[in-house]
Amino acid sequence: EVKLVESGGDAVQAGGSLRLSCIASGFTFDDYAIGWFRQAPGKGREGVSCINGSDNSTYYADSVKGRFTISSDNAKNTVYLRMNSLKPVDTAVYHCAQVTIISGTIEDGDTNYLYENWGQGTQVTVSS
Repeated sequence: EVKLVESGGDAVQAGGSLRLSCIASGFTFDDYAIGWFRQAPGKGREGVSCINGSDNSTYYADSVKGRFTISSDNAKNTVYLRMNSLKPVDTAVYHCAQVTIISGTIEDGDTNYLYENWGQGTQVTVSS
């Protein structure tokens, strides 16, 4: 059974930092990418970042580039999302997902991703 469990969400003030964690199980980590997407109330899903399990290549949405850093510990089947300089617009539920890249490369962004499974999410709230 595929399982992804997120943690690390919290309420912080603008300018603050958080580190989200995602522990994945039930599939071979190296065979997939692990992505983070977020969903704010009344808004659609936004792909935030993604890391390829086989070669650690990464993708960042323009909205988070330079502020967020994704990393992985393959030995622990864990992916991290370090979020710095948080803004109120970053407020959302953050989910990690098992991702298949269906065309192009990871750098091409999440229009080319298939989100196969994802976790329940962790809430990030940024106040001004």
